[in-house]
Amino acid sequence: MAQMIRKSLDKPEETRPFEEGMGQLDLVNIDAGAVGRATFLPGWQWSKHVKPIAKTDSCMASHMGYTISGRLKVVMDDGEEMEYGPGDFGIIPPGHDAWVVGDEPYVVIDWQGMDDYAKRKD
Repeated sequence: MAQMIRKSLDKPEETRPFEEGMGQLDLVNIDAGAVGRATFLPGWQWSKHVKPIAKTDSCMASHMGYTISGRLKVVMDDGEEMEYGPGDFGIIPPGHDAWVVGDEPYVVIDWQGMDDYAKRKD
């Protein structure tokens, strides 16, 4: 019989800070992979605050998430653009840059692509 699971992003199993203190990713792990709550502070941009960690030209993580607060602009490598805000569910394929719009932190719960996101490699 399947068992219930309870984990809290308020007590994460792992926390990964972004460059320059511009937010962090809090993670819990389930059999299907990591689930994360990312908090991006105003002024955060993937190409400035995660690219040095990822060491790729653009974000190569696939995201499937729900926006809690704030606004995020995403620009795909092919030029397609979209903005996400509170209450939005979004799927973002690999190959993009993103940045916080406005002066409110962007907070998202992400069920996909978090296993290696902002994970420092020694």
